[in-house]
Amino acid sequence: MNTTADTGNKQTLFDAIGGLATLQTVHKIFYDKVYAHPWIGQFFVGFNQQVIEDKQTAFMAEKMGSPEEYRGKPIPQVHENMYLTPELVALRHTLLKESIAEAGVPADLAERWLRIDSAFSKLVTKESLESFYRDYHFTHKERIIIPNPEESQAG
Repeated sequence: MNTTADTGNKQTLFDAIGGLATLQTVHKIFYDKVYAHPWIGQFFVGFNQQVIEDKQTAFMAEKMGSPEEYRGKPIPQVHENMYLTPELVALRHTLLKESIAEAGVPADLAERWLRIDSAFSKLVTKESLESFYRDYHFTHKERIIIPNPEESQAG
């Protein structure tokens, strides 16, 4: 199916940013930052970075208009056992914004990318620890709660 033809010759965001190559570049920069970060990086301990990059690339490619279908688990299911606070999600957003800029994506396209990403961030954010405990009912996965190390050192 030709996405461009279906949208009245309007170019998809996927094509406008430079396709798979740009997604891969941005996600390499982004996950290098994520894995190195003292707080958000702890959520990824034991997970192969290349696998995570590839999954994020496939997910965003589909959401940006690539004809390839994302075949991974739904985003809420992947993150259901993680206590992801608004502060943590904002940090992730900042790292992604920096990574997109470092890869040379034009500002107008970066803004569109970040809007798509933000829409999915809302699906994984937990507003409070109480709501996380209340809403998370699954027993096959351990809850992952990682406090901000900067707050731990300040207290």
